[in-house]
Amino acid sequence: MKAAVYDETGGPEVLRYADVPDPELAPGGVLIEVGAIGVQGGDVLHRRGGEIPSAPHIVGYQAAGTVRQVGARVDGIRPAQEVVAVMLAGSHAELVSVPAGSVWVLPEGVSVADAAGVPVEFATAHDCLFEFGRLQAGETVLVQAGAGGVGIAAVQLAKAAGATVLATASSDERLERLRGYGLDQPINYVTGDVVAEVMALTGGRGVDLVVDPVGGRTLEASIAATAYRGRVVWTGRAGRDDTVPDVWPLAMKNGSLTGVFLGGEMMMDPGRVRALVSALLDRVAAGELHVVVDRTFPLSEAADAHRYIESRQAFGRVLLVP
Repeated sequence: MKAAVYDETGGPEVLRYADVPDPELAPGGVLIEVGAIGVQGGDVLHRRGGEIPSAPHIVGYQAAGTVRQVGARVDGIRPAQEVVAVMLAGSHAELVSVPAGSVWVLPEGVSVADAAGVPVEFATAHDCLFEFGRLQAGETVLVQAGAGGVGIAAVQLAKAAGATVLATASSDERLERLRGYGLDQPINYVTGDVVAEVMALTGGRGVDLVVDPVGGRTLEASIAATAYRGRVVWTGRAGRDDTVPDVWPLAMKNGSLTGVFLGGEMMMDPGRVRALVSALLDRVAAGELHVVVDRTFPLSEAADAHRYIESRQAFGRVLLVP
């Protein structure tokens, strides 16, 4: 099969399009012909400096496609069904072999392209808002990096739950597009002071909850933007900023800071995550939630796709198609 691989970590240029052996099917696994790959922020970070178990390495956490074959111990999944899967690595390829517990059969009305942008993005956003963020109707939430995959999902989910939604993005054009997904108050972090604007919009109180997929210095701003007893949920390093944030100011507010990693929940509470992703796919099928795809690249141009993501121009998800 063909795959986008690399032998050493580095910039997008380390990715190359190559022939590699087909993955083996495990007795409890599913072999999937990949139709669309949702490139994650974690894929980019891993390529830049993650571990390489063996070379050449195939990066990637999420892909959707058609079942080619199922293992002898697999029930409920059949060949020819369209599915989406989450994995530790290997999505940037024509074929993936995944444990059946990490595979969801697509409901009618959800395309393979849309499904490639659902499990990690929407389940992470949902956990940030509700499982760990304890968001209630009538509260105010700030979504940092609102134009990203997790950000757009969080804006939609928070609005549907009855919250007032503030979000940051790098341009007025991207913020205007976010209004169509439930954004109430836009904040341009390039031209404005995020904390000052949050305080102005909330009458000096701050927000009840912040969803922060950026980290670094942005996390310090998230803490400063919270109300007394506010909550900050930190779920990534999209800003690729290695600054160690000063979290002490949160103690002065008797606030809380919670880290969220969907992969940890998938290992520790897989039943809950399976049910959550299934429910989210159903909401996409019903038209309640929307997957936003910015651009699609051929798998052979994976380096360009990673480069585009790192340029911070994308609004929503970037897909690779074998």
